[in-house]
Amino acid sequence: MLILDDVSVEAAGKEILHDINLEVRPGETHVLFGPNGTGKTTLLMAIMGFSGYKVTHGKISFNGEDITNKSLYERARMGIGMSFQRPPTIRGLKTRQLVALCGKMKKDPDELAKRLNFVSFLSRDVNRNLSGGEIKKSELLQLMAQDPNLLLLDEPESGVDLENIALVGEVIAELLDKSIKHFEEPMIEHKKKRKKSGIIITHTGFIMQYVHADAGHVILNGRLSGANNPEEIFACVGKFGYKECVRCMV
Repeated sequence: MLILDDVSVEAAGKEILHDINLEVRPGETHVLFGPNGTGKTTLLMAIMGFSGYKVTHGKISFNGEDITNKSLYERARMGIGMSFQRPPTIRGLKTRQLVALCGKMKKDPDELAKRLNFVSFLSRDVNRNLSGGEIKKSELLQLMAQDPNLLLLDEPESGVDLENIALVGEVIAELLDKSIKHFEEPMIEHKKKRKKSGIIITHTGFIMQYVHADAGHVILNGRLSGANNPEEIFACVGKFGYKECVRCMV
């Protein structure tokens, strides 16, 4: 579904990512670990196509098509969606209106919002006076309406209280076709049918309690490690730190 071939990315005149190689197949979820300021968010922003993140080398392909120079809205229409770590407040635009636009006016925002216990917030301006957890719900609601094939999630558990982390995790699992209800059929058969893919940035690892990740990577100093078992990486980082973890993975 997604291939990054030797991709380097520049932001604000400085190269942040160096020679990134990554392949995400249909149905796979990859988790990104790494210290603050090392390039995790930059990677997602570059895949999504934000103008402040310039691909200076390499190629990004989505479903077999080169999207390196495509605009953000073209990528969104192709089926890439993103949940931000710190999305902006948009005054004058109601959350209900934005969700309707994300769903191309074909999905009822109120019906979607019931899943997240978010109906009462639809009349508010987007992200205005919302808590961290409420903002995450708003972001997920927009993704539910868009229903993208590739989800880019930047710290989806950040700012979410313990009471709501399970709900957020369950909705993300549903968006990725990985919820418990999908496991009623044999796992190997479900993997063949699963089409949604995701890349998730996490520091706490909480999201892995609800979403089975197929591969994990560490980004350190703008370089991406090869794919390894995400649970083992998380345990290794907690015990030895990022540098030692990357050294062992080489």
